[in-house]
Amino acid sequence: ITLNPKHADAYFYRGIAKFFLQDYPGAINDFTKAIEINPKYTMAYSNRGSAKLALQDYTGAIKDYTKAIELDPKDANYYGDRGLAKGNLEDYRGAIKDLAKAIELDPKYEKAYYNRGGVNLKLEDYTGAIKDFSKVITLNPKHADAYFYRGIAKYALKDKQGALDDLSTAGELGHPRAYEAIKDFQAEK
Repeated sequence: ITLNPKHADAYFYRGIAKFFLQDYPGAINDFTKAIEINPKYTMAYSNRGSAKLALQDYTGAIKDYTKAIELDPKDANYYGDRGLAKGNLEDYRGAIKDLAKAIELDPKYEKAYYNRGGVNLKLEDYTGAIKDFSKVITLNPKHADAYFYRGIAKYALKDKQGALDDLSTAGELGHPRAYEAIKDFQAEK
């Protein structure tokens, strides 16, 4: 940057380093500088959105992910990340739409299925949640959170044994609340 202050990539990569150091404001500043130099720097918008997401600036994150989508509408990650931000703003329908688009673009996008499963839980669409968490488990059989939340959804649908089986697997995989949930469910009549 000292040698070439108009080098967008230098700001971008320094922003990445700051992001990993959890210096999110510093990362945002560097991504913004990269965008000022190159207004079509898609990855800078996306990563700035991720830094804003980390700071819980969900509206700002959505704006950046939307710009990244405008520049590259075929990248599933941008839809997935925007869907996560929308979910945090309780725009559940918008989140479902973005996560579905991410899955359409990348049918093996584990994180999108997981996040959509979480939104479906919040919407009390337990069948949809089970379907999404099952897909996560198919893609990653060691995903403790997917077993845990699928167990919660099964319990909501009165499948107590299925719930206990999933929670037990989640516990075996190291989920910190799985065994407590099993005790709670077994204590209920």
